[in-house]
Amino acid sequence: MNQSNRTYAVEADQLVKAFGKERAVDGISLKVPKGIVYGFLRPNGAGKTTMIRMLATLLKPTEGQATVMGHDLIKEADEVRRSISLTGQFASVDEELSGRENLVFIGRLVGFSRKEAKERADDLLAAFNLQHAAKRQVKKYSGGMRRRIDIAASIVISPELLFLDKPTAGLDPRSRNEVWDIIRALVRKGTTVFLTTQYLEEADQLADLIGVIDRGVLIAEGTSEELKSSIGIRSLIIEFENEKDLDETASIFTKMFTQAPEVDRTHLSLSVTMKDQSKAAKAIG
Repeated sequence: MNQSNRTYAVEADQLVKAFGKERAVDGISLKVPKGIVYGFLRPNGAGKTTMIRMLATLLKPTEGQATVMGHDLIKEADEVRRSISLTGQFASVDEELSGRENLVFIGRLVGFSRKEAKERADDLLAAFNLQHAAKRQVKKYSGGMRRRIDIAASIVISPELLFLDKPTAGLDPRSRNEVWDIIRALVRKGTTVFLTTQYLEEADQLADLIGVIDRGVLIAEGTSEELKSSIGIRSLIIEFENEKDLDETASIFTKMFTQAPEVDRTHLSLSVTMKDQSKAAKAIG
């Protein structure tokens, strides 16, 4: 692992995180090249967030080893923290402060002078199209605006590696597209992005490399096209966060397949049987 960690933003070898008898992460090994978007795909509870919390030094692995931006996850935890930033599913900024006040405050915390902090805040507000709401309390922001200010707060100092945990969960399609554009812009400027998502479309649109995790185990990895072409199942099961997304997808699949999908409203999921792999790939894409 030491010989190649200059090439990889993240390199993990048999990482395990156990909570009692339960293994939330069960022997995951992966390599994330620098300068890409790596997508961790799977429904809630599969171990995605636990994996990110370990790589961000918030949880200590039970077993295994890893390097992040060339630094040992355990022995060089401080260096790891200086190289990364983490944005969770829910906004971590102070809702009582305005967007600009939050960014200035964070800038001061990381060592900027008052003038530098204000200039950086204004630059970020402009870049994230939030100038009109700069003086508004964050608690009055829309869902999409809250996600934008949260990501902006994460890059007051541009990180080499940005962890995004479910960055568009609960957002409407327009706000989701805005966040996608921000992520693409960050990568163009040199930041490596490691994101978790349960949306197939999001992984397909953003990720250069996708890892599929199930019950704490990495069960598949590759590009979107590689994963689509390797599908060897005759049924597709998708889980959702809300009934609206479930109903919309069920309607689309009803038109796409001769057999209507089976809808499970208790678990907010649907399954559809397919006669050939090309339709499976089309459904995912």
